[in-house]
Amino acid sequence: MEAGKRSVREIFNRGRNLEIPFFQRSYVWQEQQWKRFLEDMVMVSETKKIYFLGSVILKQQETTSDRDSRLTVIDGQQRLTTLNIFMKVLCLLTDSDSDFTETFKKQRDKQIILLHNHNDVSSFNSVVDLKELKEFTGVSDNDQILKAYKYFVENIQSDNVLEKLNFFDIIDNILFVGIDLNLGEDEQQIFDTINSLGVKLTTAELLKNYFFDRTEIDKYNLFWRDVFEQDDDTYTYWDREITAGRIRRTVIDLFFYSFLQIKIQEKKYKVNTHDKIEFSKVENLFESYKRFIKEYHLNKDEVVKEIKEYALIFKDNFEPEIINSELSDTYGIERINAIIFGLEQSTLIPYVLYVLKNVDNEIQKNELFQFLESYIMRRMIVKATTKNYNQLFTDRLINNEILSKDNLKSILSENDNKINYIPSDEDLSKGFNESILINYQAAGIIYMIESKIRNKSKHSTKLLGMNKYSLEHLMPKKWDNKWDKLKNKNDRDFRNFKLKTIGNLAIITQSLNASIREAQWSVKRKGNSKNKGLLHYSGGIETLAPYLEYDVWNEERIQERCDDLFEHGKNIWFLQ
Repeated sequence: MEAGKRSVREIFNRGRNLEIPFFQRSYVWQEQQWKRFLEDMVMVSETKKIYFLGSVILKQQETTSDRDSRLTVIDGQQRLTTLNIFMKVLCLLTDSDSDFTETFKKQRDKQIILLHNHNDVSSFNSVVDLKELKEFTGVSDNDQILKAYKYFVENIQSDNVLEKLNFFDIIDNILFVGIDLNLGEDEQQIFDTINSLGVKLTTAELLKNYFFDRTEIDKYNLFWRDVFEQDDDTYTYWDREITAGRIRRTVIDLFFYSFLQIKIQEKKYKVNTHDKIEFSKVENLFESYKRFIKEYHLNKDEVVKEIKEYALIFKDNFEPEIINSELSDTYGIERINAIIFGLEQSTLIPYVLYVLKNVDNEIQKNELFQFLESYIMRRMIVKATTKNYNQLFTDRLINNEILSKDNLKSILSENDNKINYIPSDEDLSKGFNESILINYQAAGIIYMIESKIRNKSKHSTKLLGMNKYSLEHLMPKKWDNKWDKLKNKNDRDFRNFKLKTIGNLAIITQSLNASIREAQWSVKRKGNSKNKGLLHYSGGIETLAPYLEYDVWNEERIQERCDDLFEHGKNIWFLQ
């Protein structure tokens, strides 16, 4: 790896091509970036001072002796594309197109140095090959290349901007931070390097260019574009970021991780234990795909066909937006989604995807999902460890082909399965009484109960999404300011403990004003002349509204509500 300053002429060496990966995302710069770029080019022309345009990361490709050298543009696509379009317009406006040719086209055949990707190649080439200015008609809303061309044509000619621009002053004073990578360098290292520089390059982007080459347009369209890039809604779905463990990951990366975990459990490949561990590491996902396919002799064409099958199932069933919608009271994938995305249990995804792919019977599937919900929610309430979930929901359940409720219950009940034990009703009661939970977990548990016990015919307002509620301590943490005083230290300690348990926690539609939050119970219930209280925000919430009838809220009331919530939880998350 070599890094350093690079001039425009060094980047656009006329004896080689710079190739944007053919299936890379489109050019996306918009007017905000074009405006700044133009202003900066005027500044460079006028001051003749060195201007750093950003980073460019290039990787050497294998090249035969009869072809010009080729380098892949790993980072810098947007800047290099904009520079080409801008300079082409400037040269056409100044009748100096030969300057553009002698800088941005190759010496030997006068072809453009920058080879664009599948989405933009037509528009880009139509601009850089112009002999005179042209007005393009019928430009697509998504064609940022032609929009950039139009912007520069219009704005370079306005307000005497053209007089301030000088082609050679710009070329001579622009510098890039260049990083050159050799052919044999580890691509995972490249990936980490790019991410450390703040450049977003997903595992999916690397896989796309691994599975398809420039000659396989039809295959790419069928097995990738139609699945992952069909339209804006599809892009938005796969690009959404969610919290997975301690990091933010895109949905598409979660899918590719899950697909790999399912594949490596297939007995026909006989993947050894060491490799299974290596292939389960999120940070090495792209390298794991390459190793798995190569060392276990998979057919890449067969893999992409399976990717499509699984991806369509994934998109039809996994919905991160469930946290913003009313939750069904019926056991099934919708409630599992709420657990995965609302309660941050993404480790379930590989196993759930495996079940969705292999179980056609809806009753069998929903019975399994009911037991899975019971298992996860009970363990969350008792604060059982999740450290072994990765291994449980891949190696153990998928490898053993667990596809029914009875089999799931059986394997989790085995004597050697103490880490992954199923909490009993006694454990659950203790959890409701004693567990001090993270806020989002407490809110999620109450919400999941609410969604099952809510009488829809009784309420004119529907239940909102999990994300739409705030968690409220009914007895405030700072109770000693305005609530009754306790002289005995043991009583104070017990109260301070009890108010953190789930019996004192409620979900409401909006956070209370600070002055109401810590007020005495009568004010907190009803509010005052300036701010509304719990009665206003409870919205008929079954897990809260009945308890607002009490004139007093204390440890006894907390215990009563705790017992009620336990009874609901025991019945909802049954184990039969």
